[in-house]
Amino acid sequence: MMFSTVLIANRGEIAVRIIRTLRSMGIASVAVYVEADAGALHVRLADHALRVPRYLDMEAVIAAAQSSGAQAVHPGYGFLAENAEFARRCAAEGLAFIGPPAEAIEAMGDKIRAKRTVAAAGVPVVPGGISDLASWNDFPALIKPSAGGGGKGMVLVRSAAELPEALASARRTAEAAFGDGTLLIERYIENPRHIEIQVLADAHGNVVHLGERECSLQRRHQKIIEEAPSPFVTAERRQAMGAAAVEAARSVGYTGAGTVEFIVDGRSGDYHFMEMNTRLQVEHPVTELVTGLDLVELQVRVAAGEPLPFGQDSVRLRGHAVEARVYAEDPARGFLPTGGRVLALREPSDVRVDSSLTEGLVVGSDFDPMLSKVIAWAEDRSSALRSLDRALGSAAVLGVTTNIPFLRALLAEPDVVAGALDTGLVERVLPSLPLAAPVPDEVLAAAALAFHTTPRAKDPWEIADGWRVGEPAWTTWRLESRDGIHEVGVRGLPASGAEVRLPAASPSDGSGAVGAQAAPARIVGARAVAEGGELAVTLGGRAFRFTAAREGETLWLGREGQAWALTRHRIGDPGDRAGAAGAGDGVVRSPMPGTVLLVKVSQGDQVSEGQPLVIVEAMKMEHTVTAPMAGVISELPVKAGQSVDMDAVLAVVDTEE
Repeated sequence: MMFSTVLIANRGEIAVRIIRTLRSMGIASVAVYVEADAGALHVRLADHALRVPRYLDMEAVIAAAQSSGAQAVHPGYGFLAENAEFARRCAAEGLAFIGPPAEAIEAMGDKIRAKRTVAAAGVPVVPGGISDLASWNDFPALIKPSAGGGGKGMVLVRSAAELPEALASARRTAEAAFGDGTLLIERYIENPRHIEIQVLADAHGNVVHLGERECSLQRRHQKIIEEAPSPFVTAERRQAMGAAAVEAARSVGYTGAGTVEFIVDGRSGDYHFMEMNTRLQVEHPVTELVTGLDLVELQVRVAAGEPLPFGQDSVRLRGHAVEARVYAEDPARGFLPTGGRVLALREPSDVRVDSSLTEGLVVGSDFDPMLSKVIAWAEDRSSALRSLDRALGSAAVLGVTTNIPFLRALLAEPDVVAGALDTGLVERVLPSLPLAAPVPDEVLAAAALAFHTTPRAKDPWEIADGWRVGEPAWTTWRLESRDGIHEVGVRGLPASGAEVRLPAASPSDGSGAVGAQAAPARIVGARAVAEGGELAVTLGGRAFRFTAAREGETLWLGREGQAWALTRHRIGDPGDRAGAAGAGDGVVRSPMPGTVLLVKVSQGDQVSEGQPLVIVEAMKMEHTVTAPMAGVISELPVKAGQSVDMDAVLAVVDTEE
């Protein structure tokens, strides 16, 4: 019998995506949320919502399901999705777990056991094991925590001399991250492709595969762009890999949706079992778009006891789909997590977008930084790539720095366009990608014109329109951006026609020193009109349109997938310190939102340039913030355990006189 109510034990875009399928099936949805997510989109969309202390508190989640009258729990991915004990507890309480049996989760959760199990079923595996680790002599080799996932704790070893220290390091990481120091060592395949097979199984003995997904575009073992089908996989290889994935699922009595991941030699085409994810994958939409199936609906129907409504011969792949993951991270700062309030949001309308974003949402550092997924479909791969790039170019998330420009740059890489992919490609091309370009002239002009249009003064005699007896005067705006401080002059009224005085060149050394712009300025005719969150600017005869949003003295402008934040300082304003302050001053700011883990100095301490001052943690990642110069700690407004926003002042270093 089909469920009438399902609780979703998750948050973010996957919770929103599950709610929409449940609604289409006529099933009531119950959301859970923690205090930080009280205003989140999944809470607003669900039919009912219950607060829990933590998303990982399985007893609280089960109690919420029982009190809401839910008959089933969908775990989404992450959190409790691959927790065998949670699946077992749901069953014990009479709740259907929309996922595989606990025994299958346990079998595939242990990499060593999983490898032995599927090998016994005839599935190809990478040579390796857990015995005689110290005497391993087949290099290069990859050391993995047996209980791990997501690439955490993996160590590449290229020679026997590196092995002892690598084993010790990997064991420490495994014990700290997973509570289990058991290690697995395997032959390392150079420049491999990461290709996975989507499987579906019911409780009636039916198992099918839905083709493959190419997931080779990764950074530090985290997927960035995924596609289906793979440009590398032939029909014959798809059939063979699909059959192997089906046998892997059968070997553990699998039911529901799962993914069998393979490492594939890009030269020979040989494939080897890597692991099985016993849940829905983040990248499942690309499979849905090329098969026309709703994987969440099929998960629900299988959990309700229904047989799969089709067999393997009915599965057809049509066209090509590509997905890009939009993260709250800053590629120009080494992909550190970012945060802030979403001031303006423009999501593409001509492609699929799985998102939990809303205007006003506060993005913090408590959870995974993925904000949304943009997925494009077309009849062929090249058209799908172009469609995805156009969609990303039309997107704007103002108030939070994202990786959208990085995604667009990656999509334009020749090897990506050609489909010549491997798991090391992103790291190889990263140094050549334009991740920290100077702020363009049109952005500086647009910001100055916008500030000029909305002056702070209420007295008409103080309005910065340049009026005076005789020739109009210039009003100079000092605009602070991530690459320094820029002085931009405006004369006249932007709506009816003005002149903009642009610096000859933006600072290129990151110093932020105004002296870097001492070359002759350029004067350009300009016009600006703001309407409905958009800013239309004409500069020197060229037209530009921006998405715009203000927060205090900071203006965010978005165009073609990029976003810029510019903070204004009127020259001569009381308290204007920007003339002497920039990236080279002694103000030490947090590079990401997070929690102060450790303060290593005290107020009044003498410090040297580069000396560690504060350690900030976000998403289990630590970042050490250092002194920009030698001097004395004159201000230290933070303490251990304190939450900080990105760019929050952590300390001030005064230079020694």
